[in-house]
Amino acid sequence: MAADETSIKVSTAARDRLARLAAEHGTTIRSLVEELAQGTPTQAEYAERAELARAELASALGSAPSPEAEARARALLERLGAGPHSPRAAA
Repeated sequence: MAADETSIKVSTAARDRLARLAAEHGTTIRSLVEELAQGTPTQAEYAERAELARAELASALGSAPSPEAEARARALLERLGAGPHSPRAAA
């Protein structure tokens, strides 16, 4: 094992599922886990993206959306399947 590598302990069931998912995607468990880790924003990154979006909207529209408008937009996205933990939300 290289100096910048580590191991992760998971249940046998989780390992087997990861192996199936990796095979279906034509990749390895390692690549699958690394892609998840690198491609999934942290809560801080989500907050930063939201602040950037608010600033962009304020610049384009002349004012930032109200908290109520943000809540309605968030609810719509969740109904459409783009909730905070879906793959589409991370894009």
